[in-house]
Amino acid sequence: MRTRTSMLASQRVVQVCLLLVAVIAVSGGALQMFLGQPDASARLDNVHRFMAGVYLGTGLISLWAALTVRRQGALVHLLALGVLLAGVGRLVSISQVGLPEPAAVWLGYLVPELILPIVIVLAHSATGRHESRATAAP
Repeated sequence: MRTRTSMLASQRVVQVCLLLVAVIAVSGGALQMFLGQPDASARLDNVHRFMAGVYLGTGLISLWAALTVRRQGALVHLLALGVLLAGVGRLVSISQVGLPEPAAVWLGYLVPELILPIVIVLAHSATGRHESRATAAP
């Protein structure tokens, strides 16, 4: 029997995935906010730093969701969707302008962006099913 303070394995999986998303997004967003896009026009640098702020903010939201994972519902699915859409955006870029060099680095970014959302949704859904059965039991 699970105690009130223990966490389901599926919740721990979601928490670890969200922490990974948070670390990547906070560090990447902060770095890109600082660096900008120096080889571009002022307009593109402006858009780049704006998106870096969105990335950074999403990382902070992911961190908060990871720390409060037991209380989260739809937010977890929405964060997973955001990560998946980021991966789709990368796929569109690759299909339109090609794979940047070194290819292994960019594929190393892409693979987790496509896999993590699936793991998050499956684990979070398993948590929901477990909790539904637990509340339905006499």
